[in-house]
Amino acid sequence: MLKDLRNIGIIAHIDAGKTTTTERILYYTGLTHKIGETHDGASVMDYLDVEKERGITVTSAATKCVWNGVDINIIDTPGHVDFTAEVERSLRILDGAVVIFCAKGGVEPQSETVWRQADKYRVPRIAYVNKMDAVGADFHRVVEQIKQRLGGRPLVLTLPVFQDDAFTGIIDLIKMNYQTFSGSLGNEVKETAIPAEYLEEAQQWRMDLVEKLAENSEELLDLYYDNQPIADHQLAAAIRKNVIEASIIPVICGSSYRNIGVQTLLDTVVNYLPSPLDVEAIRATDVISGDKIEIGPEDENFSALIFKIVSDRHVGKLAFTRIYSGALKAGSYVYNSSKGKKERVGRIVKMHANHREEVEEVKAGDIAALIGLKDVGTGDTICDETMPVLLESIEFPEPVIQIAIEPRTQADQAKISEALGKISAEDPTFKMTYNKETGQTLLAGMGELHLEIIAERLAKEFHVGINIGQPEVAYKETITRTAEHETRFVKQTGGKGQFAHLVLRLEPNEGFEFVNKIVGGAIPREYIPAVESGIKQALEEGVLKGYPVVNIKATLLDGSFHEVDSSEMAFRTAAMLATRECLKKAGPLLMEPVMRVEVTSPEEFTGNIINNISNRRGKLDSMEMQNSTQIIRGYVPLAEMFGYSTVLRSSTQGRAGFSMEFSHYEERNIAS
Repeated sequence: MLKDLRNIGIIAHIDAGKTTTTERILYYTGLTHKIGETHDGASVMDYLDVEKERGITVTSAATKCVWNGVDINIIDTPGHVDFTAEVERSLRILDGAVVIFCAKGGVEPQSETVWRQADKYRVPRIAYVNKMDAVGADFHRVVEQIKQRLGGRPLVLTLPVFQDDAFTGIIDLIKMNYQTFSGSLGNEVKETAIPAEYLEEAQQWRMDLVEKLAENSEELLDLYYDNQPIADHQLAAAIRKNVIEASIIPVICGSSYRNIGVQTLLDTVVNYLPSPLDVEAIRATDVISGDKIEIGPEDENFSALIFKIVSDRHVGKLAFTRIYSGALKAGSYVYNSSKGKKERVGRIVKMHANHREEVEEVKAGDIAALIGLKDVGTGDTICDETMPVLLESIEFPEPVIQIAIEPRTQADQAKISEALGKISAEDPTFKMTYNKETGQTLLAGMGELHLEIIAERLAKEFHVGINIGQPEVAYKETITRTAEHETRFVKQTGGKGQFAHLVLRLEPNEGFEFVNKIVGGAIPREYIPAVESGIKQALEEGVLKGYPVVNIKATLLDGSFHEVDSSEMAFRTAAMLATRECLKKAGPLLMEPVMRVEVTSPEEFTGNIINNISNRRGKLDSMEMQNSTQIIRGYVPLAEMFGYSTVLRSSTQGRAGFSMEFSHYEERNIAS
């Protein structure tokens, strides 16, 4: 039954406890018989060798479990900013999310990033404040930060209880009882009366909960004003309605590592997050008519979105897919409307991390992996050929950092292209190019850790020996003013010659745009695509430092042709020459990636940190004190951030930490 299905993601800042929480969920739902810990390298969800060694998640892992008769598809996502694309594509296909916050760290930089991503895809969510057992944990501060820094409307459903400074359990504000989690692994939930010293506080929070819900419910408002008792099921129905509308964020607390509150989290997921029937219909385009349409889970025609590709050494390409409508059987044919191709689905598997369970059929609402599709990529739509539709694809940020690698031996040279091709198919934020002049392969990614992991996978997973160069910044070039150039390309070689004549104008723009203003057939229509192709090819290498040129509007103004000597190749060459000349005249400018940096440090080191940021051409944005910890936010060019972690550690006795994420591109003076 679709109403008994939840598709959820676990999202958070790095080290908030996503994987630890998922491991507890698998244990309490009976899917595993022991709890795997990330610090032991034994967690089920972190199954890659690099994840086990580092104790972090670098790729999203899918699994399925059952709680109180409700099927839950869970995707555990990475927390590190370098792997933000994993969160992006997961949120695109999920119906709800659990956002985990560290009770000590609160709303951290990546918390804000994943929150914005959830806002972008209108994903209903609940907040789970984890690590309540940590020294310095402050539940109410985190609730306030969700309101102030994220713009959320938190609704507190549970309160933490401390006895002798130890976190012992939670107060459920719906049932108005005290819950403790005993037994060897917290699997025995006991409900008792609220401790006397917490009763008044609990009653106040319960009143706050009822008042917030009454604002959006006439039924509750009437009962509240008449001082009538409000039943638990009435509160639950109001919470669910508000969550699905994304107007409130239920907040609960616990400590996954100490096995406290995870069952309550599961209850909250089942009770309040939407089923596929509750969420908005997915928007799509009818391929035949071009009309915008909406697709719901009860539509009969099959449609699905491929949100992740994984290369598996045993079965080849695994295409992770969310089914939006209809049903798909193993062995049947599907139409890839993104590429205009028909392909056969060999097998269908439900994933439990890296373990597979083969199924014969999947239906609307399901998340599964398809085996046998060859020419598919992330963001492709597959559907019925009789009713082709195109679902909204997934947009990914551009890479900001690159390294050069060289194969060590001739044998490695043969293997490297295939290995990088597989990684590139899996990861849309990873790009590779080959430099013919230096013989080096350039790998571009989202950060140093991202490229480190790729280099490790090449060595360990694909057994490719490589030498790695220093990281380089992925600069871009642009222009500051309008320029025109007339190019006449004439080449006589004895036989048929080459002739092309065109007038081109380049001007600053948002993104790339090509405009054809040729009238009267001055240049035949069949040569126009060659002109555009030549312009694009020339923009791959700028005139300043050879970096790609962005934000250009190119207008083809005039030209002429020769009936015998003109060709596509001649016009492509002429367009390239004209583009390069225009770029020289148009005030070329270097653009560099700028990172949003957040440093957390004891107050005594604030001066040193601010000076260091200024010395790195950084701009200070804001400063804030939290529990005797200074939080400094600013913007610093990526080129200045290499090796910063070492400098920060040595200048603060190892007591400060920082995180950074890509913010924007900014002009850079070549002399600086």
